[in-house]
Amino acid sequence: MIPEVTPQQLAEKLKGPNPPLLIDVREPHEHAYCHIEGAQLKPLDGIMRWIRELDPGAEIVFQCHTGVRSAQAAGYARSLGFKHVLNLKGGIDAWSVMIDPKVPRY
Repeated sequence: MIPEVTPQQLAEKLKGPNPPLLIDVREPHEHAYCHIEGAQLKPLDGIMRWIRELDPGAEIVFQCHTGVRSAQAAGYARSLGFKHVLNLKGGIDAWSVMIDPKVPRY
């Protein structure tokens, strides 16, 4: 089971003194349509290439549209020894509903 963070918990973490790294694993056209401020776009299909650029000791929150692809990314990161990875429960869709209605839904 991949640990999850709710949109409300993520919003609090992002306001804190040591915000987590937020990785958006969606496709570029999805990110261009809407994204959470500060999220780094790293599409899931390239994870074997870009995962090694990340600090395995950092707190990382993976995010996608509804939480499915980001759970896959978080699981893969954990299999490589990343200790502090979380999946955004409900993805950017839940973020739009619960935190920021200005983020368009699709």
